Amino acid sequence: MGVEAGAQVARARALVVLRIRSRALAVALLPAAVAVILLAGALSGRLVGPGWDAARWFLTPVAVLVLLAAAGIALVVARARPAMSPTVPIAEEAAPDLYRMVRDLADRLEVPAPSAIALTPDCDSWLEDRTHPAHGPPPAEEHGDIAGAGKHAHRRHPVAPVLVLGSPFLWWMRVGELRAVLAPVVAGTGPSAHPDIAAARRFVRGLDAAVAVSSAPRRDPVSRAVLAGVGWVARLLLRACRLHAAELERGVAAAAAERAQAVDYGLRIVAQEQVGLAYAGWDRLLTRVALPAWRMGRWPSRLDAGVVAALTELSRRDRLAEGFASRLGERPACDLLEEPGAVDESASLLAARLFHGGPAGPGPDWSPVDWSDYPEEVVDRKWRIDAARLHRVLDAMGVRPATGPAAPATGSPTLSRVLDHLTDPAGEGSLTQRCTDPSRDASLTHRSTDPSRDASLTHRSTEPSGGAPFPATPPEPPPPFDDDEEDLSGTTPRSANLAARLSTELGREEASAAPSPSASATASTAASPAAGSPDPLALWDDRALPLFPLQPPRTARELLADHLTAMICCAAMDTAGATPGLDWLDGPTLLHNGERTADLAPKILTLIEEGDPTPLRAWLAELGIRPEKPVRLV
Repeated sequence: MGVEAGAQVARARALVVLRIRSRALAVALLPAAVAVILLAGALSGRLVGPGWDAARWFLTPVAVLVLLAAAGIALVVARARPAMSPTVPIAEEAAPDLYRMVRDLADRLEVPAPSAIALTPDCDSWLEDRTHPAHGPPPAEEHGDIAGAGKHAHRRHPVAPVLVLGSPFLWWMRVGELRAVLAPVVAGTGPSAHPDIAAARRFVRGLDAAVAVSSAPRRDPVSRAVLAGVGWVARLLLRACRLHAAELERGVAAAAAERAQAVDYGLRIVAQEQVGLAYAGWDRLLTRVALPAWRMGRWPSRLDAGVVAALTELSRRDRLAEGFASRLGERPACDLLEEPGAVDESASLLAARLFHGGPAGPGPDWSPVDWSDYPEEVVDRKWRIDAARLHRVLDAMGVRPATGPAAPATGSPTLSRVLDHLTDPAGEGSLTQRCTDPSRDASLTHRSTDPSRDASLTHRSTEPSGGAPFPATPPEPPPPFDDDEEDLSGTTPRSANLAARLSTELGREEASAAPSPSASATASTAASPAAGSPDPLALWDDRALPLFPLQPPRTARELLADHLTAMICCAAMDTAGATPGLDWLDGPTLLHNGERTADLAPKILTLIEEGDPTPLRAWLAELGIRPEKPVRLV
């Protein structure tokens, strides 16, 4: 009864949407109908006279214009390409067991089987209609992502939607759990096959695509004016259909959920827990592990396999997840694929493109990295690049190399140089404390009237550090804080200045490294599939990448903390024998004697906010890290 009730609600709402379409058509045909009546009345001799003649002369051209406008709008709605989710198509030859499982599930649910299966790098699953001509299948001998579609391409029968499956589910879930999770999704093909529901969905998708076409940039004035009218009409119809289309989808979902209760209901309750766990592990893996590699031009080629490692590590640490590790003895759903490694690599590349905006294919500046090489090729290189950037900024500021008996005589970069610069020499405190400290004014007055201090500063400015010449170039003026002023309000003046300069330097590097549109197009062409095979990435608009940014841009304070961490880790690797490591839940980590070191964040924040290096120096001495020794930079 629940299945019938949900389907009836969906069909009723679909009929309302179709009535709105019929009313729009009637409005477009009304002037033409009146003009035909007037012309017929003139031919029959019944509607004659000056008034009828004037009405005919006025309404006939109006009717023609309205018909032309309606035909143009209908043509745009019919031919506009609906939005399609970027996915990795899975051919039946690449996953026969997966297709067999889905078809068996559809048979048990007594619904049509999905026409194809595709993967998305996200923890979600849905049905997607790709029957629009713009998404049409290629010739039969070249078709590879819809099972059996090439053999019957000449028939005009309805095509079932495509099953879009979250790739993390395949690697983390077991076969039974995946079947239970997919049951409500596959059950949605039943209501989708109803002619009224399918027609209503096509109409709403066409209106949405027409709005997107009317909003496209870079058109001549005439086209913009014409498409502005098309967009206005499409938006008007969408507003009229919005509520009914939403209720239609709710009815379809209710009918599918009710029908799926007969299949693996108990197992589906347990599998839903795995959905939430997989989502948490996937989000953690992307933000903590994949994002640092993407920022360096490297993309991990086994992200889905990394989800399993991350969730296994979580089950080892968290008592609430102790029972999840026992599942690993069962058959994983990725065994349903013939070549899970190749599929994982394609999904990983698509994830980097969606969440970071990377190129469409590998290249000299965008290469894959295995998890075994991640510590050396990503973690070590990231720390040394950040440390090198930190010292470049210090050079531009005119900061002298570290002084002292243990300082290197060559002026090589050291951790001591950074610590000495950020140490508050007179206890000046943060910017907020300095603005409210009356004793600071008297101190500044005394220092400004001390001639011996001026002479000392003049002598020191021309004296080489440790026998090594240091360029006497004037330091660059500090950049304005602008948006970072509030973020840097609790830091010392030196920390705030250095953080602002680092933010400016990093922004300059990212702007210079941003690929041009022509270069992006070239990379996409070079990475496209072989001739004759469809490129799934060519069917969606990628002008606004990344489509789903993982994190907001880092603040100046966070940039400074990251660069200080990188410099400390470089010193630990070069002077204390530490090694870079990968933590599946926290990302790059420093290993000392094979064990993960303590969190440096509180000690670094103390240095940034208070100018006090004491906690950090104590930690360095405990691990045997020598800050006065030079470090190797990139």
